[in-house]
Amino acid sequence: MTSEIPRVVNAAVCAAYLDQEKRIVAATPGLSQQLGRSSADICGRLFHELLRPHRPDALDRYFADMRKGRCNQFTERVRGLGGTGRAFSGELTAIAVHDTVGRLAGVVVQLHPDMRGPAQDEPETVPRPRRQLLGAVDAKVLEGIARGASTVQLATRLHLSKQAVEYHIGLMLRRFQAPSRTALVSRAHSMGMLTVGQWPPRVPPEFIK
Repeated sequence: MTSEIPRVVNAAVCAAYLDQEKRIVAATPGLSQQLGRSSADICGRLFHELLRPHRPDALDRYFADMRKGRCNQFTERVRGLGGTGRAFSGELTAIAVHDTVGRLAGVVVQLHPDMRGPAQDEPETVPRPRRQLLGAVDAKVLEGIARGASTVQLATRLHLSKQAVEYHIGLMLRRFQAPSRTALVSRAHSMGMLTVGQWPPRVPPEFIK
């Protein structure tokens, strides 16, 4: 299941992809390291078994709102136990991933652990690739997929044929070894290729040729 998160993600990034039941489908090595658990132990478990929100009912409420289309993202304080048995806290950002008809397909979450000691001066940012990855059209198509737009909607918005849209989607699916559009969006989020804390999500300029 860890194949859902690309290997190029830096180990410092703590991210996971959850299904609609808040079960972890895929996780980065960084999250495994933060929790002191193997990826096999993390995947398949309910998210709140590993990281608990400071407000007990927060996740249930947010997920219910996402399923109803009332919100597409949220930020919440969480706490958990690290590999040394020491408790830690951090900020969790979650972004909804929609299918082609706009229904909730899953949620990408990224944990920003509170830094201590000398590491406090280091910025907690998603590592960016040194070279640009996407052409302008691919970036627009990816943004549309992240919004849940269908092929027809993308073709209309971008003034392309449906075949051209499918061509660009196919290229990105192969490039990032994603089996589906939903997996492509989750991988893009985990790589920092889609903005966090903004709706609709955008591809940052540094990722566009």
